[in-house]
Amino acid sequence: MAPQDPAPRIAILLSTYNGARWLREQLESILHQTHEEWVLYWRDDGSADASVAILQEFSQRAGQGRCVRIEQPAHRLGVTASFLTLLRAVVPRLGERDAIAFADQDDIWLPHKLERGLAALHRAGQGLPVLYCGRQILVDQDLNRLGLSGALRRATGFPAALTQNVATGCTVMLNRQAACLVAASRPAPGTLHDWWAYLMVTAAGGLLVQDKEPVILYRQHRCNLVGAPASSLRRAVGALRRGPALFMTLLRAHVDGLLAQPELITERARAELLLLSRALHGGIRLRLMALRMPGLHRQTWPETALFRCWFLIG
Repeated sequence: MAPQDPAPRIAILLSTYNGARWLREQLESILHQTHEEWVLYWRDDGSADASVAILQEFSQRAGQGRCVRIEQPAHRLGVTASFLTLLRAVVPRLGERDAIAFADQDDIWLPHKLERGLAALHRAGQGLPVLYCGRQILVDQDLNRLGLSGALRRATGFPAALTQNVATGCTVMLNRQAACLVAASRPAPGTLHDWWAYLMVTAAGGLLVQDKEPVILYRQHRCNLVGAPASSLRRAVGALRRGPALFMTLLRAHVDGLLAQPELITERARAELLLLSRALHGGIRLRLMALRMPGLHRQTWPETALFRCWFLIG
Protein backbone atom coordinates (compact mmCIF):
# COMPACT_ATOMS: atom_id res chain seq x y z
CA MET A 1 0.00 0.00 0.00
CA ALA A 2 1.42 3.40 -1.01
CA PRO A 3 2.00 5.80 1.87
CA GLN A 4 -0.57 8.59 2.17
CA ASP A 5 0.48 12.18 1.64
CA PRO A 6 0.87 14.03 4.94
CA ALA A 7 -2.06 16.24 5.89
CA PRO A 8 -1.65 19.87 4.84
CA ARG A 9 -0.29 22.04 7.62
CA ILE A 10 -1.66 25.45 8.45
CA ALA A 11 0.62 28.20 9.74
CA ILE A 12 -1.43 30.43 12.04
CA LEU A 13 -0.02 33.97 12.26
CA LEU A 14 -0.79 35.90 15.44
CA SER A 15 0.48 39.39 16.20
CA THR A 16 -0.32 40.62 19.71
CA TYR A 17 -0.38 44.07 21.25
CA ASN A 18 -1.81 44.51 24.75
CA GLY A 19 -4.31 41.75 24.09
CA ALA A 20 -4.20 39.91 27.41
CA ARG A 21 -7.85 40.53 28.28
CA TRP A 22 -9.25 38.10 25.69
CA LEU A 23 -6.16 36.31 24.39
CA ARG A 24 -6.65 33.08 26.36
CA GLU A 25 -10.09 32.52 24.80
CA GLN A 26 -8.69 32.97 21.31
CA LEU A 27 -5.85 30.53 21.97
CA GLU A 28 -8.23 27.98 23.48
CA SER A 29 -10.36 28.10 20.32
CA ILE A 30 -7.27 27.41 18.21
CA LEU A 31 -6.48 24.41 20.38
CA HIS A 32 -9.93 22.95 19.66
CA GLN A 33 -9.84 23.15 15.85
CA THR A 34 -11.03 20.06 13.99
CA HIS A 35 -8.02 20.39 11.67
CA GLU A 36 -5.21 19.54 14.04
CA GLU A 37 -2.19 19.99 11.75
CA TRP A 38 -1.32 23.57 12.62
CA VAL A 39 1.59 25.55 13.99
CA LEU A 40 1.10 28.91 15.68
CA TYR A 41 3.70 31.53 14.73
CA TRP A 42 3.44 34.52 17.01
CA ARG A 43 5.06 37.87 17.50
CA ASP A 44 4.41 40.46 20.21
CA ASP A 45 4.51 44.06 19.02
CA GLY A 46 5.59 45.71 22.27
CA SER A 47 2.83 44.83 24.74
CA ALA A 48 2.91 46.29 28.23
CA ASP A 49 0.50 43.70 29.61
CA ALA A 50 0.64 39.92 30.11
CA SER A 51 0.28 38.98 26.42
CA VAL A 52 3.77 37.48 26.15
CA ALA A 53 3.40 35.49 29.39
CA ILE A 54 0.06 34.11 28.23
CA LEU A 55 1.55 32.97 24.93
CA GLN A 56 4.58 31.42 26.60
CA GLU A 57 2.28 29.51 28.94
CA PHE A 58 0.14 28.38 25.99
CA SER A 59 3.23 27.27 24.06
CA GLN A 60 4.15 24.85 26.82
CA ARG A 61 0.60 23.52 27.09
CA ALA A 62 0.13 23.11 23.32
CA GLY A 63 3.11 20.78 23.02
CA GLN A 64 6.54 20.78 21.45
CA GLY A 65 6.73 22.34 18.01
CA ARG A 66 3.17 23.71 18.04
CA CYS A 67 4.15 27.33 18.78
CA VAL A 68 7.04 29.33 17.32
CA ARG A 69 7.92 32.82 18.48
CA ILE A 70 9.29 35.29 15.89
CA GLU A 71 11.27 37.79 17.96
CA GLN A 72 13.06 39.95 15.39
CA PRO A 73 12.85 42.81 14.86
CA ALA A 74 12.22 43.49 18.52
CA HIS A 75 10.87 47.05 18.21
CA ARG A 76 7.24 47.96 17.56
CA LEU A 77 6.23 47.70 13.90
CA GLY A 78 2.49 48.29 13.79
CA VAL A 79 -0.10 45.74 12.75
CA THR A 80 0.58 45.48 9.00
CA ALA A 81 4.36 45.27 9.25
CA SER A 82 4.09 42.83 12.15
CA PHE A 83 1.89 40.44 10.18
CA LEU A 84 4.11 40.77 7.10
CA THR A 85 7.13 39.95 9.25
CA LEU A 86 5.40 36.77 10.40
CA LEU A 87 4.36 35.89 6.85
CA ARG A 88 7.87 36.31 5.46
CA ALA A 89 9.29 34.14 8.23
CA VAL A 90 6.81 31.37 7.49
CA VAL A 91 6.71 31.26 3.66
CA PRO A 92 9.99 29.31 3.25
CA ARG A 93 8.57 26.57 5.49
CA LEU A 94 5.34 26.02 3.54
CA GLY A 95 4.68 22.87 1.55
CA GLU A 96 2.73 22.90 -1.72
CA ARG A 97 -0.62 22.08 -0.05
CA ASP A 98 -0.05 24.09 3.12
CA ALA A 99 -1.80 27.35 3.96
CA ILE A 100 -1.56 30.31 6.31
CA ALA A 101 -4.28 31.82 8.50
CA PHE A 102 -4.29 35.29 10.08
CA ALA A 103 -5.46 35.41 13.70
CA ASP A 104 -6.49 38.37 15.82
CA GLN A 105 -6.00 38.36 19.58
CA ASP A 106 -9.56 38.92 20.76
CA ASP A 107 -11.90 36.64 18.79
CA ILE A 108 -13.09 33.06 19.19
CA TRP A 109 -12.76 30.62 16.29
CA LEU A 110 -15.52 28.12 15.70
CA PRO A 111 -14.09 24.58 15.70
CA HIS A 112 -14.42 24.02 11.94
CA LYS A 113 -12.79 27.29 10.86
CA LEU A 114 -9.45 25.91 9.66
CA GLU A 115 -11.00 22.80 8.16
CA ARG A 116 -13.51 24.78 6.08
CA GLY A 117 -10.91 27.29 4.95
CA LEU A 118 -8.43 24.68 3.85
CA ALA A 119 -11.09 22.74 1.92
CA ALA A 120 -12.20 25.93 0.15
CA LEU A 121 -8.63 26.81 -0.83
CA HIS A 122 -8.07 23.35 -2.28
CA ARG A 123 -11.39 23.42 -4.19
CA ALA A 124 -10.55 26.78 -5.75
CA GLY A 125 -7.92 25.26 -8.02
CA GLN A 126 -4.23 24.64 -8.37
CA GLY A 127 -1.59 27.09 -9.47
CA LEU A 128 -3.48 30.30 -8.69
CA PRO A 129 -3.11 32.52 -5.63
CA VAL A 130 -6.32 32.13 -3.59
CA LEU A 131 -7.58 34.10 -0.59
CA TYR A 132 -10.32 32.60 1.57
CA CYS A 133 -12.40 34.60 4.02
CA GLY A 134 -15.47 33.74 6.08
CA ARG A 135 -18.49 35.45 7.53
CA GLN A 136 -18.57 36.30 11.22
CA ILE A 137 -21.01 36.14 14.09
CA LEU A 138 -20.72 39.63 15.55
CA VAL A 139 -20.68 39.69 19.34
CA ASP A 140 -20.06 42.30 22.01
CA GLN A 141 -17.19 42.11 24.48
CA ASP A 142 -19.19 39.68 26.64
CA LEU A 143 -20.03 37.44 23.65
CA ASN A 144 -23.66 38.56 23.39
CA ARG A 145 -24.75 38.16 19.78
CA LEU A 146 -25.15 41.38 17.76
CA GLY A 147 -25.79 39.94 14.32
CA LEU A 148 -24.18 38.27 11.33
CA SER A 149 -21.75 39.92 8.95
CA GLY A 150 -23.06 40.50 5.44
CA ALA A 151 -22.73 38.12 2.53
CA LEU A 152 -21.21 39.27 -0.74
CA ARG A 153 -23.78 40.85 -3.05
CA ARG A 154 -21.69 41.77 -6.07
CA ALA A 155 -18.62 40.40 -7.80
CA THR A 156 -15.30 40.75 -6.03
CA GLY A 157 -11.85 40.86 -7.58
CA PHE A 158 -9.95 43.63 -9.25
CA PRO A 159 -10.54 46.61 -9.54
CA ALA A 160 -13.38 46.27 -6.99
CA ALA A 161 -10.71 45.55 -4.37
CA LEU A 162 -9.60 49.18 -4.63
CA THR A 163 -12.99 50.49 -3.52
CA GLN A 164 -13.68 48.26 -0.51
CA ASN A 165 -12.07 45.54 1.58
CA VAL A 166 -14.38 42.53 1.89
CA ALA A 167 -11.76 40.19 3.38
CA THR A 168 -12.00 40.46 7.18
CA GLY A 169 -8.48 39.70 8.39
CA CYS A 170 -9.36 37.46 11.32
CA THR A 171 -10.99 35.02 8.88
CA VAL A 172 -8.44 35.24 6.04
CA MET A 173 -6.50 32.20 4.86
CA LEU A 174 -4.05 32.12 1.95
CA ASN A 175 -2.83 29.19 -0.10
CA ARG A 176 0.90 28.85 -0.66
CA GLN A 177 0.87 30.80 -3.94
CA ALA A 178 -0.99 33.71 -2.35
CA ALA A 179 1.24 33.68 0.73
CA CYS A 180 4.39 33.82 -1.42
CA LEU A 181 2.93 36.66 -3.49
CA VAL A 182 1.99 38.82 -0.50
CA ALA A 183 5.29 38.10 1.24
CA ALA A 184 7.20 39.29 -1.84
CA SER A 185 5.29 42.57 -2.00
CA ARG A 186 5.85 45.94 -0.36
CA PRO A 187 2.65 47.15 1.34
CA ALA A 188 1.39 50.63 0.55
CA PRO A 189 1.70 53.21 3.35
CA GLY A 190 -1.32 53.21 5.65
CA THR A 191 -2.79 49.94 4.43
CA LEU A 192 -3.88 46.99 6.57
CA HIS A 193 -2.58 43.47 6.05
CA ASP A 194 -5.94 41.97 5.08
CA TRP A 195 -6.84 44.64 2.52
CA TRP A 196 -3.33 44.52 1.06
CA ALA A 197 -3.52 40.72 0.74
CA TYR A 198 -6.88 41.03 -1.05
CA LEU A 199 -5.45 43.67 -3.40
CA MET A 200 -2.32 41.69 -4.22
CA VAL A 201 -4.11 38.39 -4.82
CA THR A 202 -6.73 39.88 -7.13
CA ALA A 203 -4.35 42.25 -8.97
CA ALA A 204 -2.19 39.20 -9.70
CA GLY A 205 -5.13 37.36 -11.28
CA GLY A 206 -5.93 35.26 -8.23
CA LEU A 207 -9.23 34.45 -6.58
CA LEU A 208 -11.17 35.51 -3.50
CA VAL A 209 -13.49 32.88 -2.00
CA GLN A 210 -15.96 33.86 0.73
CA ASP A 211 -17.49 31.17 2.91
CA LYS A 212 -21.24 31.73 3.30
CA GLU A 213 -21.11 30.16 6.76
CA PRO A 214 -19.76 32.07 9.79
CA VAL A 215 -16.47 30.77 11.12
CA ILE A 216 -15.68 33.00 14.10
CA LEU A 217 -17.20 34.99 16.95
CA TYR A 218 -15.98 38.47 16.02
CA ARG A 219 -15.76 40.50 19.20
CA GLN A 220 -16.73 44.17 18.87
CA HIS A 221 -15.31 46.51 21.49
CA ARG A 222 -13.76 49.95 21.90
CA CYS A 223 -10.24 48.73 21.16
CA ASN A 224 -11.04 47.18 17.75
CA LEU A 225 -8.59 48.41 15.14
CA VAL A 226 -11.36 48.35 12.52
CA GLY A 227 -14.38 46.35 13.67
CA ALA A 228 -17.53 45.50 11.74
CA PRO A 229 -20.75 47.57 11.87
CA ALA A 230 -23.79 45.34 12.37
CA SER A 231 -25.69 46.86 9.42
CA SER A 232 -25.02 48.53 6.08
CA LEU A 233 -26.75 51.67 7.45
CA ARG A 234 -24.26 51.94 10.32
CA ARG A 235 -21.41 51.31 7.90
CA ALA A 236 -22.68 54.11 5.64
CA VAL A 237 -23.10 56.53 8.56
CA GLY A 238 -19.58 55.73 9.73
CA ALA A 239 -18.20 56.41 6.27
CA LEU A 240 -20.00 59.75 6.05
CA ARG A 241 -18.62 60.80 9.43
CA ARG A 242 -15.06 59.95 8.37
CA GLY A 243 -15.44 61.84 5.10
CA PRO A 244 -13.55 61.37 1.83
CA ALA A 245 -10.04 62.49 2.82
CA LEU A 246 -8.92 59.31 4.58
CA PHE A 247 -10.40 57.02 1.92
CA MET A 248 -8.96 58.97 -1.01
CA THR A 249 -5.51 59.11 0.61
CA LEU A 250 -5.53 55.32 0.96
CA LEU A 251 -6.90 54.82 -2.56
CA ARG A 252 -4.00 56.85 -3.97
CA ALA A 253 -1.53 54.91 -1.82
CA HIS A 254 -2.93 51.58 -3.05
CA VAL A 255 -2.82 52.65 -6.70
CA ASP A 256 0.74 53.96 -6.39
CA GLY A 257 1.87 50.97 -4.30
CA LEU A 258 0.60 48.43 -6.82
CA LEU A 259 2.00 50.32 -9.81
CA ALA A 260 5.42 50.34 -8.14
CA GLN A 261 5.46 46.50 -8.31
CA PRO A 262 4.46 45.69 -11.92
CA GLU A 263 6.25 42.34 -11.82
CA LEU A 264 3.68 41.06 -9.29
CA ILE A 265 0.45 42.03 -11.08
CA THR A 266 -1.21 41.27 -14.41
CA GLU A 267 -0.97 43.51 -17.47
CA ARG A 268 -4.70 44.16 -17.25
CA ALA A 269 -4.46 45.30 -13.63
CA ARG A 270 -1.53 47.54 -14.55
CA ALA A 271 -3.54 49.15 -17.37
CA GLU A 272 -6.49 49.76 -15.02
CA LEU A 273 -4.20 51.24 -12.39
CA LEU A 274 -2.57 53.57 -14.92
CA LEU A 275 -6.00 54.82 -15.97
CA LEU A 276 -6.95 55.44 -12.35
CA SER A 277 -3.64 57.13 -11.62
CA ARG A 278 -4.10 59.55 -14.52
CA ALA A 279 -7.65 60.27 -13.35
CA LEU A 280 -6.56 60.91 -9.76
CA HIS A 281 -3.95 63.40 -11.00
CA GLY A 282 -6.29 64.93 -13.60
CA GLY A 283 -9.57 66.75 -13.82
CA ILE A 284 -13.24 65.83 -13.76
CA ARG A 285 -13.30 64.54 -17.34
CA LEU A 286 -10.63 61.90 -16.66
CA ARG A 287 -12.33 60.89 -13.44
CA LEU A 288 -15.70 60.44 -15.13
CA MET A 289 -14.01 58.25 -17.75
CA ALA A 290 -12.32 56.16 -15.05
CA LEU A 291 -15.65 55.55 -13.30
CA ARG A 292 -16.86 53.71 -16.42
CA MET A 293 -14.29 50.98 -15.73
CA PRO A 294 -16.06 47.59 -15.39
CA GLY A 295 -15.93 46.23 -11.86
CA LEU A 296 -15.15 49.52 -10.12
CA HIS A 297 -17.93 49.22 -7.55
CA ARG A 298 -18.65 48.50 -3.91
CA GLN A 299 -21.01 45.85 -2.58
CA THR A 300 -24.20 47.96 -2.46
CA TRP A 301 -25.48 50.72 -4.72
CA PRO A 302 -25.54 53.43 -1.96
CA GLU A 303 -21.92 52.62 -1.11
CA THR A 304 -21.01 52.70 -4.79
CA ALA A 305 -22.74 56.08 -5.20
CA LEU A 306 -20.81 57.45 -2.22
CA PHE A 307 -17.53 56.09 -3.63
CA ARG A 308 -18.20 57.76 -6.97
CA CYS A 309 -18.93 61.11 -5.32
CA TRP A 310 -15.74 60.91 -3.29
CA PHE A 311 -13.73 59.87 -6.35
CA LEU A 312 -15.01 62.88 -8.29
CA ILE A 313 -14.38 65.47 -5.58
CA GLY A 314 -11.53 63.98 -3.53
